[in-house]
Amino acid sequence: MSEPVLSVKDLQVYYGAIHALRGVSLEVAERQVVALIGANGAGKTSTLRAVSRMIRSSAGSVRFRGEEITRLQSHEVVALGMAHAPEGRGIFLNLTLRENLLLGAFLRKDRDGVKSDLERCFSLFPILKERIDQVAGTLSGGEQQMLAVARALMCRPRLLLLDEPSLGLAPQVVERIFQVLKEISEGGVALLLVEQNAHKALQIAHRAYVLETGEVVMRGTGKELLASPDVRKAYLGE
Repeated sequence: MSEPVLSVKDLQVYYGAIHALRGVSLEVAERQVVALIGANGAGKTSTLRAVSRMIRSSAGSVRFRGEEITRLQSHEVVALGMAHAPEGRGIFLNLTLRENLLLGAFLRKDRDGVKSDLERCFSLFPILKERIDQVAGTLSGGEQQMLAVARALMCRPRLLLLDEPSLGLAPQVVERIFQVLKEISEGGVALLLVEQNAHKALQIAHRAYVLETGEVVMRGTGKELLASPDVRKAYLGE
């Protein structure tokens, strides 16, 4: 088998005296959707932030496309082909959609490729093309989330980290977001997804991990965890 796009082994993270991640290990293969589920404070966001090097880990290994990246800065990881759409979207509210999207491609020099990827984003989210010169702060929450995903895609990632993409959105917008995530995966981008809507996440996930207090306590395919009585009781409200 080929080496996974992402391999995390025994990742340890502290916030002062708080031991946030206690030996997290996971893998993401090519074209896979991998979901992280768990209660608030379980370490899901910390895992994404440590993988993308937004925070430092105290121990453990993160390998991306065969390269150890634990000593790299976050912008260096982006240059290797990893994008992170954080919780809260993190878009620039005083800039237009066009400016936000082009900032996602700030490391790229291929003008034709950037133009092509803009059109790809518009095909995924047609509403963005209609709003292209609108200031991002005037968008609805759903439109801002679409923009956050599209901006991350503008760096042409091999791996996309997504933190709570459906949080606070209307059901019809959630359906569209998850449909697009499936299309992105099928198009060749691996996804590592943190999502409070565990049912939707597990439905599209090839593999999934359950985190509790900074540790992986369950793992399996999305279907296996959807069928697990423990998961259904704890995270699916059944």
